[in-house]
Amino acid sequence: MFKRMKSDIQTVFENDPAARSKFEVIFTYSGLHAIWNHRIAHAFYRRGWFTLARIVSQSSRFFTGIEIHPGARIGNRLFIDHGMGVVIGETCEIGDDVVIYQGVTLGGSGKEKGKRHPTIGNNVVIGSGAKILGSFKIGDQSNIGANSVVLKEVPAGSTVVGIPGKVVRQAGKRLDRLNHQLPDPVVDAMGGLQQQIEQLQNEIKDLKKHQ
Repeated sequence: MFKRMKSDIQTVFENDPAARSKFEVIFTYSGLHAIWNHRIAHAFYRRGWFTLARIVSQSSRFFTGIEIHPGARIGNRLFIDHGMGVVIGETCEIGDDVVIYQGVTLGGSGKEKGKRHPTIGNNVVIGSGAKILGSFKIGDQSNIGANSVVLKEVPAGSTVVGIPGKVVRQAGKRLDRLNHQLPDPVVDAMGGLQQQIEQLQNEIKDLKKHQ
């Protein structure tokens, strides 16, 4: 247990250049506190002590602003930066070396039963405010952009941005399809003006015919 706690503290230093000392990290990092509390709650949950597990998790939520359901499975060296507003659902599974920023939701779509929350692979970074909703997998080495809403599976090594989230980079190569799908406001405006001009020209022709 102490070896794993030591690994958690080292993970903070590896991911946050603002961390100055072990004392500061242990006593002031809410993300670290939420992970340690979750391990206790999860141990109770696995033993079937569900109410006690929820009491621990809700107490942790009150003090840290981070809500992790005691049923969630979390791997090694998770780093939650800042953390306020992070929500991790009951059937969520998180791999090793994952980084989660504030305001992230790993939730369900409200349609599934059983496994209804996402599975996050190893070495995944999830940006501030991102929402990953549903029972699908985010592949290893992927990056989820800030405020993205991801509703379907993401291949390994991908970068996802937008609402709904779309893969813009995969295996180090940029995908151009997103650019073709995004609306161009200038082109749309010009198209609208062209339609109005054509309509006015047709009306002028009709007036000339009736003169």
